[in-house]
Amino acid sequence: MPNSGPAEPTPPEDGEDQKDQPLTLDVLRQLVGNEWASLPGETLVVLSRDTEGNLYSPFSTYAHGRYSPVYDLTGEVYPLESELAADAELRELFEKIPANARAALVLYPLG
Repeated sequence: MPNSGPAEPTPPEDGEDQKDQPLTLDVLRQLVGNEWASLPGETLVVLSRDTEGNLYSPFSTYAHGRYSPVYDLTGEVYPLESELAADAELRELFEKIPANARAALVLYPLG
């Protein structure tokens, strides 16, 4: 399985807004360390169900996995190689993982 690609964000193309780009962990670290460092610690982290802002839910938990797009900006998450190596049942469930699956931090909403 290939390693994940570079963590540097891809520069936006002409007419494309930076906020419309997938967020990498490097950019998230920068936001948390710089942009959001002055926010109060009790500030709630909330996830939107979609890009239009229809329904919201507090961020609850996370997982490490591998993401592969199925359509433009939606896709599937697959287990890590180490998880597959340790679990025969998981290997049966995920017999074939796309070659383009890359390392991902998966965030889950509370509801």
